[in-house]
Amino acid sequence: MPETPDHPINIKMKSKYLSRSSQHKDAVAVLISGGVDSAILCAELKSQFTRVHPIYIRFGLQWEEVEINWLKSFLSVIRWPGLSSLTILDEPVTEIYGRHWSTDGQAIPAADSLDAAVYLPGRNLMLLTKAAVWCHLHGVTTIMLGSLQGNPFSDSTPEFDRAMEQVFNLGLNKGIKIERPYLQLTKSEVLRHGTHFPLELTFSCINPIGNQHCGKCNKCAERRRAFREAGLPDKTIYAHVGKLCTA
Repeated sequence: MPETPDHPINIKMKSKYLSRSSQHKDAVAVLISGGVDSAILCAELKSQFTRVHPIYIRFGLQWEEVEINWLKSFLSVIRWPGLSSLTILDEPVTEIYGRHWSTDGQAIPAADSLDAAVYLPGRNLMLLTKAAVWCHLHGVTTIMLGSLQGNPFSDSTPEFDRAMEQVFNLGLNKGIKIERPYLQLTKSEVLRHGTHFPLELTFSCINPIGNQHCGKCNKCAERRRAFREAGLPDKTIYAHVGKLCTA
């Protein structure tokens, strides 16, 4: 049987990236941004959970409304009976960040910038805290993220996750588990697992032009490199397509 959105890849092929406790459970929450990693993860969880709750945390960042529109399109195509409607939770950061490239659109990290340039302080801390309270109130005990191998930030490590789980246990008086099934995979490897999904409906840009990827920012460059390294056609429409940096 060909792999299509109606007959997705069996996630058991990557079972070594999923803890035994997360397999064949009733419900899971997945923090989803609309990018390829979390979108593919959400779709692949179909074979592991009877109910999948996609959660988007809206911080008030300058690309989010475009991102949400693409995410809704992606979810509408992959929909199955066990996929809940998208939950959007607001956690505005403007008062915290002040003048910041992510909120005012100034000095957006370019294609040749380092990963550190796109770091958003406290992002995973806020993502997980907001999602954990939602899960506590809705009887969900597992949160999944699509973090990848090589993520350089301290809030994307197993040590951080275990510490946050302890906080949830103390603060909510209930165990909530954090899992990152793709933490041993590169973006290109995840793309190869998700070729049967509508990847052209995912969105990675931090400086969109209209509803399109700009083609010039750090995240657009990362996306383009991943498709190239995966040996896959990139159906993304970029407003500008220049020479792609190798690093």
